Amino acid sequence: MYILKNAWKSISRSKGRNILIGIIVVVIAMSSCIALSIQRAADKAKTSGLDSLQITAQISVNRQAMMEKAKNSTDTASGGRSQMLEAMQGMEELSLEELQKYAQSSYLEGFTYTLQSSMDASGELEAVDTTGGSSEDTSSGTSSESASGQNGWQGFPGGMGGGQDGGKLSPPGGMGSQGDFTVTGYSSHEAMTSFVDGTSKITDGTVFDEDTSEKVCIISEELATLNELEVGDSITLANPNDEDETFAFKVVGIYETTSTDSGQGGGMMRFSTASDPANQIYMSYNTLKAVTDQSEKNADSETDSETGMVRTTALRSQVSGTYILKDMESYEAFEQDVRDMGLSEEYTVSSSDVTAYEQSLLPLENLSKFSFYFFVIVLAIGAVILVVFNIFNIRERKYEVGVLTAIGMKKGKVALQFVLELFIVTFIAILVGTAAGAVSSAPIANQLLSSQVSSQQNQTQQRNENFGIPDDVGQGGGAPQAPGGDFGDFSEGGFGSLFGAQVTNYVSEINASTDFTVVMELMGIGVLLTLLSSCAAVVFILRYEPLKILSNRS
Repeated sequence: MYILKNAWKSISRSKGRNILIGIIVVVIAMSSCIALSIQRAADKAKTSGLDSLQITAQISVNRQAMMEKAKNSTDTASGGRSQMLEAMQGMEELSLEELQKYAQSSYLEGFTYTLQSSMDASGELEAVDTTGGSSEDTSSGTSSESASGQNGWQGFPGGMGGGQDGGKLSPPGGMGSQGDFTVTGYSSHEAMTSFVDGTSKITDGTVFDEDTSEKVCIISEELATLNELEVGDSITLANPNDEDETFAFKVVGIYETTSTDSGQGGGMMRFSTASDPANQIYMSYNTLKAVTDQSEKNADSETDSETGMVRTTALRSQVSGTYILKDMESYEAFEQDVRDMGLSEEYTVSSSDVTAYEQSLLPLENLSKFSFYFFVIVLAIGAVILVVFNIFNIRERKYEVGVLTAIGMKKGKVALQFVLELFIVTFIAILVGTAAGAVSSAPIANQLLSSQVSSQQNQTQQRNENFGIPDDVGQGGGAPQAPGGDFGDFSEGGFGSLFGAQVTNYVSEINASTDFTVVMELMGIGVLLTLLSSCAAVVFILRYEPLKILSNRS
């Protein structure tokens, strides 16, 4: 008790010195409080977001790995190019039967699938065109331009294909020539996610029956208005690979959409009207499957003598499955489960939901890293200042140490008194700094996060400008993918990642309030700073000889 009373009296006598120490500790505590609150809020936001995230997964060809494998196993200098093309031709997406096999996993909550194709307008039907050209030009010219390779995407099996003979013959497994419309067939109403989440809704008529095989469809309001179509009218679509092959569909419903993406399956580059959400035509899976089966039955085909690739005039289509999982743990377990069920390494399990969520956290993660580094720097600088300050403090009070030890107080108790003095000042300063940090942590954190979001968006915009991508791509446009296929696999991170073209809704606000955990961490920091800065004082006190101190006093 005597040591505590003496320590308090000493604090009262040296108000200026202790106020200066207190100010230093208040700054350290306030900065640490803000940094720890940001890190705590970032962890909570990530955890709560994953817990509430409805995860869907897809299985697709790992084209990057397969191309590298083909490249490594062939000699491009001695006919290896044709061998690589043959290997690329074999890069086929999983069939519906294979997709359904993996849907037997116990980690799934549901499974849906879609069939997607690209068709041309036929007769008087015109596609909605927002690219600046006339609809008449795009209505008849899109497929031929795409087929002739002007778009630069031809020749990729599993992609949009281009081809020989004006693009009329396209390699199997791809979308063939690009048409005016993206036509999607759904296995169930639950698979129509844009209608489930409210992005799209029927405004006239009704949706098609999910089990029907009748040639009925629903179209967008824009398409209906442009062509003066009503519920009950018919539209005629043509095979882009064979303009003489046409299919008539009855319009049973008209929908409106607020989506700026190109619909299920990704989206296409803006050079095609098929990328416009207004040119998305929806029907049941059975309906579209019957159409593609009929087209395949009537198709002409030939084998390229140079590459050995089989080309066909059949309407190209792509089936894709969506696996619905409960949480992130189920998603990770599902990936391992399908590997155990026989899925080869030539296919990859991915989730656009997880990818989009991780992208949305980029500014928050950057802010969390920044706050951590700031926290470490503040602690390091603060500790050094306090250590130096205490060294000078002990040297100034050396005579006091000599008197106390000369009258019989043990050096350990003298050192304890100095430690208590610093601890009392530090504890009070920590409380003040924590209160100040708690009040300012939330607004400061959100202001810093807003700056990080702006920085991330500017980086994306600058990257788009470097690649010559229009401003509206990435501000509402989809990543450059083929319907049902993902061209992103051709490059590390995907074209969507490279171009930053995929729409990303960044986390722009967090609840960075100071909780009990942060307070306890700050108390621990206070104790740590006290012990660290007191070490020098203790060492000096233990080395002092009282008689020498008193005899040397002038």
